[in-house]
Amino acid sequence: MCWNATADLVAGTGIATVGAVALVCARRVRDLPLAALPLLLGAHQVVESVVWHAGGGSGPATLAWAVIALPLLALWVPVGVLCAAPERARRRLAAPLASGAVTAAFLAHALSVRPVSAEVRGHALGYALDLPYAPLLVAGYLLATVGALLLSGDRGLRLLGVLVAVGAALSVAWWRLEFVSTWCAFAAVCSVVLLGWVRREPRAAA
Repeated sequence: MCWNATADLVAGTGIATVGAVALVCARRVRDLPLAALPLLLGAHQVVESVVWHAGGGSGPATLAWAVIALPLLALWVPVGVLCAAPERARRRLAAPLASGAVTAAFLAHALSVRPVSAEVRGHALGYALDLPYAPLLVAGYLLATVGALLLSGDRGLRLLGVLVAVGAALSVAWWRLEFVSTWCAFAAVCSVVLLGWVRREPRAAA
């Protein structure tokens, strides 16, 4: 999330470009899902620029934003980490993967039967979706995404997990104050870190 439509569009285009470079630079086929993550995050920002232009509401762009942010990322991140992680770490990634699958299924069902809406709040967009068992879903989402990165057994991915956790916490705090949305800046930083991870020497990864 960025603080206006222009910022979202510019950030999304830049992040997607980083993703395209990461895909080209990927040294291993099994790194491709994570290398493509900035492309997904960039598309997410571009979609949100459309939500800004629409003044919020519950149109197709708002639904597309929620689908990417909620069920898709909840499953994409742990699957990507599992593909890229060293063999010694894969057993402990079963919990984040299972959590992501279950959480994504619940979120996808909720989006299929409940309306999601967006509201402009100063320099931030607020999204509303009536979720049952919301605390459990948040915990499952964090285990699937941040947890998978921290348990990956890869130094670069653990660093990414720390950045995602800190960025998410700060973004939520500022968003609750309706001060400004800053997740797009953290997404850009994380995408650059991910590009560096993709371009690492295979021996360094081990």
